[in-house]
Amino acid sequence: MAERNGPTVGFDLDMTLIDPRPGMVRAIEELNREFGLALDGEHFAANLGPPLYDVMRGHGFDDAMAQRLVRHFRAVYPSVVIEATTALPGAAEALAAVRELGGRTLVITGKHQPNAELHLKALGWEVDRLVGDVFATAKGEVLRQEGAAGYVGDHLGDIVGARTAGATAVAVATGPYDAAQLAEAGADVVLRDLTEFPAWLERSAAAGGGDGSDHADGQPDRAQQRGQVQPDG
Repeated sequence: MAERNGPTVGFDLDMTLIDPRPGMVRAIEELNREFGLALDGEHFAANLGPPLYDVMRGHGFDDAMAQRLVRHFRAVYPSVVIEATTALPGAAEALAAVRELGGRTLVITGKHQPNAELHLKALGWEVDRLVGDVFATAKGEVLRQEGAAGYVGDHLGDIVGARTAGATAVAVATGPYDAAQLAEAGADVVLRDLTEFPAWLERSAAAGGGDGSDHADGQPDRAQQRGQVQPDG
């Protein structure tokens, strides 16, 4: 395989690349039926991001019960969520835009990795690396290992992940937070959705100055070393 010299860019999955909310509601309903609970599936689906175990502990379940709920949720997930999930506008094009610059695409998500793999397969998306079961700073560790130039996500935890890695935090207002909240949380770039990503990436790559020879000291900055992705203006 030819070596790629473009940017390595990470993407979150839920509410960044995909919209799994209808299936998520159904999965919570399955938990309610199985365990005699009254969890609010609509609220859960509207606030995707944190690890499921943490969400269940936040509802007051002890460790053993939270783990049981997580196991059952993951077991029913393939049959109730995958087919009900759709790609968000611009998702496929955003992944393709990175490749067109000779870059690498990562999907780094808090979702259980086997289920994340099923989503990618169902949508016909190929990425260079998928890492599941990580959130916030743990996403940042993966991004750092991969030398990622940027990370694209909809959640405040995604901004934390990008910051942890010293990568450009690109936020999309397609999840639980609006553009103002994402900007206030420290996103370098805020887009309405991924349909705006290819044009932003092209502008950012062009602004990167190639190999960094335009710097006064002849040394590229950190963003340039990672593939020419920099915040807009």
